[in-house]
Amino acid sequence: MIQYLYLGRLGYAEALELQQEMVELRHQGRVANVLLLLEHPPVLTLGRNAQRSNILATDEVLARKGVSIHEINRGGDVTYHGPGQLVGYPIFDLRSLVNSSGGRLGPVDYVRRMEEALIRLCAGYGVITGRIARRTGVWTTASSNSSGGSAGLSGREKKIGAIGVHVSRGITSHGFALNVTTDLRDFQWIVPCGIADREVTSLELEMPQAEHVPTLEDAADAAARHFGHVFGEQVLAVASLEALRGGTRPALEVQQTGVPMQVPKEVERLIDRNAGSGRKSVRA
Repeated sequence: MIQYLYLGRLGYAEALELQQEMVELRHQGRVANVLLLLEHPPVLTLGRNAQRSNILATDEVLARKGVSIHEINRGGDVTYHGPGQLVGYPIFDLRSLVNSSGGRLGPVDYVRRMEEALIRLCAGYGVITGRIARRTGVWTTASSNSSGGSAGLSGREKKIGAIGVHVSRGITSHGFALNVTTDLRDFQWIVPCGIADREVTSLELEMPQAEHVPTLEDAADAAARHFGHVFGEQVLAVASLEALRGGTRPALEVQQTGVPMQVPKEVERLIDRNAGSGRKSVRA
């Protein structure tokens, strides 16, 4: 089972403390696997492999904009979080999950499944995304950029979802950030994830009908459902943080495993069009 809680906007330092608390509760078996979904005020985070030179803005500019910087223990380089971005922190015990062969789910397979959940989430809004070899995260395909999405660098793929995780005692923390209505100008403060030859994008820019862009809470509900499908777990929404801490019964079932995923018709048309043109998908 995955217990899911949408927290709205939460400061980054507070979210770090909450993750640490949930990791300990999960280790003690006092909560099930937990999926925290939220939004942050503007913040830059530096992973274990980050290079400070990938922060392009000066300390003075960042201070004037109210942007804080945090050095953390997840993998990856520098990442931006801010308004309009859906951030997910799965606190999962990997020992409770199985891979396709029936064995224990490892960290790499865990990341691939997280990518898959975000790929399906984007597809539900009519945006075709996939993977790029040796580059963790979720990317628009070059073909989608040339057929309705915003123009990129020579039609190249653009990053819509970033992923960086930490695993300790078999329990995960940190997670993903999906640009929904994010102000992409804020990414000019950094070299996102240390990748200089690709742009970033958002659901708002890539959706066939931008007026139908979801609210963050709607996107969070959709993300929770897709996590349930991909990880093969029942997802139950929790009414509040207090209820989660208290171990009370979740208030609302948002997804029962085994429900077939419906691919939107416009997504099917895009897939058929790409297949007919002989374009190569970046999806692994």
